[in-house]
Amino acid sequence: MNGTDWGTLAVNLAACAGTAAAVLLATFAVAVRRGLHRIVDIAWGLAFAAVAAVTWLLSADHGDDDRRLLVAAATILWGLRLAAHIAHRSRGHGEDPRYTALLDKAPGNRTLYALRTVYLGQAALVWLISLPVQAASYSSVPLGVLAYGGLAVWATGLVFEAVGDHQLARFKADPAHRGRIMDRGLWAWTRHPNYFGDSLVWWGLYLLACTTWQPALAVLVSPVLMTLLLTVGSGKRLLEKHMAHRPGYAAYAARTSGFLPLPPRKTARGTPESTQ
Repeated sequence: MNGTDWGTLAVNLAACAGTAAAVLLATFAVAVRRGLHRIVDIAWGLAFAAVAAVTWLLSADHGDDDRRLLVAAATILWGLRLAAHIAHRSRGHGEDPRYTALLDKAPGNRTLYALRTVYLGQAALVWLISLPVQAASYSSVPLGVLAYGGLAVWATGLVFEAVGDHQLARFKADPAHRGRIMDRGLWAWTRHPNYFGDSLVWWGLYLLACTTWQPALAVLVSPVLMTLLLTVGSGKRLLEKHMAHRPGYAAYAARTSGFLPLPPRKTARGTPESTQ
């Protein structure tokens, strides 16, 4: 069969909806017990990894083996790295102010509101954004130029995300940098190298699913939605709102691209402005 096995893919879609829900519901139970909803951020990457693993298992004998393995490995690697990074970053911290502010506005029971808006909402997003992973696994089309191009885009995104996270973690770990704005390395070229990298990861996975025009059109919502979440949703917009009051941030934002990596803008004298 040439193209995508749509019948078995439909079964996979249902199975992955259940998988995403199971991961987020288990996380909800742990969060309620600990009184700490920020752990849902760790579950985000784990849920994608679980969906990819389930898809790889269910798609056996239905899709090209090389494509199945490649898309599963790429998604699982990305998801586990992200989960591990967030778990390490969150260690020893209390509740995330984002969740405190959200639940303070809850109409009625805060716990049920968190279940609906945070956990089940994220489960739905995981299922929707993972559509390229699922569709690619049920395509019998062998790997070609577009697939390897997608792999290159994915790899570039993973490097941007991982290096950006590592650079920021090292910067924050130095007591001499307390209260200062991170404006070096990748952070000199974009205010959000990790978000930019995250977006590229999903555009790369999308290209791996573009075996014919039908799946390419059907799963386009995934990278578009992820990019919107990172730029105008809960990513860049909320973080910059939180950072706006920090000394030096306005100058940093004035010279540094908000998302796409670009050379730092110069002052009238031709030298970068200082954040200090």
